[in-house]
Amino acid sequence: MKIAVIFGGPSPEHDISILTGLQVLRTLISKYEVVSIYWTKSGNYLLIPNDLEPADFLEDLSKKGIPLSFRVTESGGFYDVSSRLSKKEKKLEFDSLVNCCHGGPGESGALQGALDICSLNYTGPNLSYALLGMDKLSFGLLMKSTGIETLERYFLDDSVDSLPFGGPYIVKPRFGGSSIGIDVVADLATAKSRLSSNIHLKAGAVIEPYRDDLYDIQIAVKSYPTLMLSAIERPLKRNMTNEILSYKDKYLPGQGMEGASRELPANLDQKIADKIRNAAVLASKVLAVRGISRFDFMVNETEVYINEVNTIPGSLSRYMFVDPKVEFIELLEDMIAESRINHQQHYSTQGADGSALKNAESVASKLMY
Repeated sequence: MKIAVIFGGPSPEHDISILTGLQVLRTLISKYEVVSIYWTKSGNYLLIPNDLEPADFLEDLSKKGIPLSFRVTESGGFYDVSSRLSKKEKKLEFDSLVNCCHGGPGESGALQGALDICSLNYTGPNLSYALLGMDKLSFGLLMKSTGIETLERYFLDDSVDSLPFGGPYIVKPRFGGSSIGIDVVADLATAKSRLSSNIHLKAGAVIEPYRDDLYDIQIAVKSYPTLMLSAIERPLKRNMTNEILSYKDKYLPGQGMEGASRELPANLDQKIADKIRNAAVLASKVLAVRGISRFDFMVNETEVYINEVNTIPGSLSRYMFVDPKVEFIELLEDMIAESRINHQQHYSTQGADGSALKNAESVASKLMY
């Protein structure tokens, strides 16, 4: 098989995506023919050498890479346009695309929808799962309706004058991943002021109660060939005075999530651990998870609340599969197999037989009603 790996993208998590992509590339290259697609911050695509290191991405890679054009058509995909003047554009062929994009259009469903139209196999969330995972408001409402406990979460804009719970509050981007753009505020007025000062809230915001008695717990799930749970992890704050687990806590500079401080497996009461596992299994079924995902919870000695799902987690959560131990290459091969068996959405025109057009009157007559 020939495998493509895509990473980067116009996202606040661009740099972490590079680290994940390079880990995947180095792991697969020992067994497969692999090509690397770098999605630049400006939205361009480059076919790049497989031997680049993280520091290389601090420079302009346009001279080291081959420009690609991504065409969203039935025969679409990535085309080498380096010889555009000679009209010898060549499609980049591969059996599966390993998606290592965190946040932004690579994880939101935008890339997934485009790949579906092109009939290309890809790993990770499909369009519907990606959309739900990126929308914190919809995710919270769905979990609540399913009976999975979650903290109260409400839409926030300038028209909100009161909330059914008191402060302090956590204000989050409605659409986004990781811990970027999250603020802890004392009151509603301060929360609303963040709407204009925090760029990550421009597309929408949610607000929920801040509970200092709760701490973060994470568990990963692998969907193929059967649903499998990882060990439960308790990520640790680098600075214990911080109110929440920060972006720096999750992504230690230069290493990614696998280098951050943690307790793995987490030292938890068995009843709490069972609640976490049961909630993760139910949420996985409701969301129809695909690939490797990570569920984040807020817990204490008696309460368990699901917080969010990360549909393309940092390092693909490879470090969490320690009980039982699963090698990274096995995780990747299962994702690739899933992408080829339970592959992309296929669209159908069945039912569009022209009868509605044959029986229709003129457009002008329809505009009269």
